Amino acid sequence: MAKEPRVTPETPKDRKGTLLRLWKYLCRHKWMVALALFLTVLSNLLALLGPTLSGLAIDAIGTRPGQVDFPQVFRYAALMLAAYALSSLLSYLLSVLMIHLSQRVVFQMREDVFNHLTELPVRYFDSHQAGDIVSRISYDVDTVNASLSTDLLQIATSAITVTGSFLMMMLLSPELVLVFVVTIPISVLFTRYMTRKVRPLFRKRSLKLGELNGYVEEIISGQKTVKAYRQEETVIGRFDHHNKEAVDAYYMADYYGSMTGPSVNFINNLSLALISMFGAFLFLGGRISLGNLSSFVLYSRKFSGPINEAANIIAELQSACAAAERVFRLIDEPPEPADRPGALALESAAGQVDMSHVRFGYDPGRTIIHDLSLHARPGSLVAIVGPTGAGKSTIINLLMRFYDPESGEIRVDGRELRTLTRRSLRLSYAMVLQDTWLFHGTVFDNIAYGKKGATLEEVSAAAKAAKIHSFIARLPQGYDTVLNEEGMNISQGQKQLLTIARAMLLDTRMLILDEATSNVDTRTEQQIQSAMRALMEGKTCFVIAHRLSTIQNADVILVVQEGEIVEQGTHDSLMRRGGVYAGLYRSQFL
Repeated sequence: MAKEPRVTPETPKDRKGTLLRLWKYLCRHKWMVALALFLTVLSNLLALLGPTLSGLAIDAIGTRPGQVDFPQVFRYAALMLAAYALSSLLSYLLSVLMIHLSQRVVFQMREDVFNHLTELPVRYFDSHQAGDIVSRISYDVDTVNASLSTDLLQIATSAITVTGSFLMMMLLSPELVLVFVVTIPISVLFTRYMTRKVRPLFRKRSLKLGELNGYVEEIISGQKTVKAYRQEETVIGRFDHHNKEAVDAYYMADYYGSMTGPSVNFINNLSLALISMFGAFLFLGGRISLGNLSSFVLYSRKFSGPINEAANIIAELQSACAAAERVFRLIDEPPEPADRPGALALESAAGQVDMSHVRFGYDPGRTIIHDLSLHARPGSLVAIVGPTGAGKSTIINLLMRFYDPESGEIRVDGRELRTLTRRSLRLSYAMVLQDTWLFHGTVFDNIAYGKKGATLEEVSAAAKAAKIHSFIARLPQGYDTVLNEEGMNISQGQKQLLTIARAMLLDTRMLILDEATSNVDTRTEQQIQSAMRALMEGKTCFVIAHRLSTIQNADVILVVQEGEIVEQGTHDSLMRRGGVYAGLYRSQFL
C-alpha cells in the first residue's frame, strides 16, 4: 500500500563539498581539463600583451606634433592585432572544448543518477513525487551543465586576467595600485555578503520548481478523473498557487542575484576615476609616461572587469551549486540494503510460503500489519480479501521484500527471506499489479519483457491464455505493432490483459495478482481465471481481489482486517460460518 507522495525538505549542505564532487567528475577527463587550462593560460597571456603594446605605440606617437615614429607605431599596432587575433582563436577553441567536456560530465552525472535510481528501495519512490525526481535528472543537471560550460571557464579566465593585470600594474606604477587597496576590499566584502544572501534563494528556487513539476505530472496523469469530477477550476487554482511560489522564488533569487553586478561595477568605475585623477598628477610630475598611464588604465579595466564579471556570474554559480546539491542528495540516498553475507539464491522454488507473527508499518508508530500468520502450500491458490486499508497490498510488498517486517518471519520453502538474495526471490515470482505499466515498444517486446530470448510461439501462447491474442491479431502489425508510452493507444482493459500475458510467460513457481483483473469485464475475467488455473497448475498464486466472484474456487481465502487475518478457509466454509467474508460477499451480490 503506497503512501501519499511528499516532498522532502531541502536542507543546506557544504558548498565546498559540492564543488569538490563536481571537480572529481571533471578529473575523470584529466587530459581535456589539462588542455583547457593550457588554452586558458595561453589565450589570456596573449590578451594581456595588448595593453603593453598599446602603451608602446602611444609613446612612439610622442607628445608633440611631427614627432610620430610611424614605423614603430605600425609595428606595435600589428603585434597588438596579431596577439588579440590569436587570443580570440584560442578562446574559440577553448569554448568548443569546454562544451565537449561539460557534456561528458553531464552524461556521466545523469547516468550515475539514473543508475542509482534503479538501486533505491521502493520506499523512496513511495515517499517522493515523480516530478521532483525528474526535475533533478533534467533541470538540475542541465543547470550544472550550463555552469560548467560557461561559468567555470569564465572564472578560470578571470583568475588569470586579474593576476596578470595586477603584476603588470605593479611593474608600471606601484603608486597607482594603491587605489585598489580601497576599492577591492569593498568589492570583496559586498560580494561575500550577497553570496550568503543569494545562496538559499537559489536552493529554494530549485525546490519550488521540483514541487511544480511534481504537481503537473500528477495532474496530467489524472486528467480523466479531473474532468469526470469537474475539478478543472480546483486544479487550476492549485496550479496557480504552485506556479506563484515558483515564480516568486525565481524572482527573489534573480532580483538579489542581479544586484551584485551593477553594485560591483559602480565600485570598479570609482577605481577608474581615482586612477585617472592620480595618474594625471604622476604624469605631470614625470613619474609615469603617457603610454604607461594608458597601459595602466587598460590593465585596470582588465583587473576590475573580471571581478565585475565574476560578481555577475555568482548568481548562476549559486543556482548551479543548489542544483548540484539536489542531484548529489539523490545520489547519496541509501540504496536498497545489500543481501546478507552468505545469502543464498532461491532456485527451483517449490512455492511453499509461510508468514509467522509478522508486524509492519510504513512509518514509525503507525502499524499496518499487527500480527499476521498464514500458510500457503505449493501449488495452491491463495486469495486475500478485505476492506480498503486492511493491508492486502502491504502483504504483497512484504512477500516481494520491497519492505522488510519489523518483527516476525516470512519463509519460502522453509527458508527465511532475509537469508535469500533479493534478485533470486523476485525472479521466483511473476507479478501483475492493478496499476498496469507498458513501455514504448512492440506488443511482442512488452509481453516478453521479463523473459530474455522468448520466442513468438511462447509469446503467442501466453497471449492466447490471457485472452488477448485475437485483439493483437487485429492490430495493423500484429505482435510488431508499436505501443505508445504507457500503452495509450489501447484500452485500460487491454493493457491489463497484456500485463497478465507477460506474467504468464514467465517460468516461475509463484504468481502475484494484485487486483489484476479490476479493469476487465466479468466474462473475460472468468475466462482468464480458468485459463490461469490450467496454465499454472502446481504453482502458488496470491490473488488480491475486490470481486469475490472471481475467487470462489480458491484453495484458501484469507480475510484481512486491520492487519490481521480474521478468517481463513474455502468459499463454502466461510459462507457457512457467516462471518466477515459472508458479509462482504452478500454486500456485493444481494
